[in-house]
Amino acid sequence: MKKSEFGFIGDIATLFGSLPHSGFEPIGDDCTVLPMGDEALVMTTDMLVEDIHFLRGASTAEEVGEKSLMVNISDVAAMGATPIATLLSIALPESAQGEWAEGFMRGYYEASKRENVALVGGDTTASRDRISINVVAIGRAPMTNIKRRSAAKVGDVIAVTGKLGISSKGLVDIMFGDLHTSAAKAHRRGHARTTEGAWLGGRNEVHAMMDISDGIASDIKHIMELSNVGATIELSHIPTDYDIRYATTGGEDYELLLTVEAAEFETVAKALMEATGTTLTAIGTITAEKELTWLDNGMPTDMEMRGFEHF
Repeated sequence: MKKSEFGFIGDIATLFGSLPHSGFEPIGDDCTVLPMGDEALVMTTDMLVEDIHFLRGASTAEEVGEKSLMVNISDVAAMGATPIATLLSIALPESAQGEWAEGFMRGYYEASKRENVALVGGDTTASRDRISINVVAIGRAPMTNIKRRSAAKVGDVIAVTGKLGISSKGLVDIMFGDLHTSAAKAHRRGHARTTEGAWLGGRNEVHAMMDISDGIASDIKHIMELSNVGATIELSHIPTDYDIRYATTGGEDYELLLTVEAAEFETVAKALMEATGTTLTAIGTITAEKELTWLDNGMPTDMEMRGFEHF
């Protein structure tokens, strides 16, 4: 019987759960954590595959290079850490060798330079007909700053940085041939709240945190499951310039989804704006009932919300 993507990941975590972890934390968060005294290294890996995560005809090689870095260091930011290095492995068909590969590396370099992230290793190989890219991202933070999906508390405010839905809307624009909209450009380049993630990591009022890669309809469930809590989300409070479905079910926003001590939310939101210029918007509440409830202007709605899954 075919399983969902997250069911498959759960099976992997169970299968390998009995093996020694040698100091690394087990599968479950945006990154694994390796404590090193008062500090920690965090590590994650992600893949981008041509015709799944990007279309060569709709993106420049430089854009793909930039996105490959940004979507990976977003996971580091979601842990409250600062990205410091990556490893890059890339499989290239003959049609992408030479000029395309050079453009890709220019984009990856410019994004790495902007984020002050070193490239410290990797691998290259040939492929039959499609480009495949794998990045390992490494970050560092004080142990006290590490934010996990399992730390949400009943009564916490559920909040998001920035606005949601732009990447999902951009993908739709691209599929209809509208390559030059602001949403299409945002989708092609990726996004990471690295400054905000490290700043929020230093706030004790922030409990659970992750990045929004599959839409909040999927991602909030990871926090619920690992924290053993429920959630209520008010659709009218979700910050977006587009149809609400783009903001709830579309992937690749790479904004931060977090829970904050309710009494301190306004203080944290104001301080984040002053420190980074980024908005923090309350969209719901963590509850004791272990279910997800969607509200539309205060009333329960039966609108179906399902985030992105690869299979």
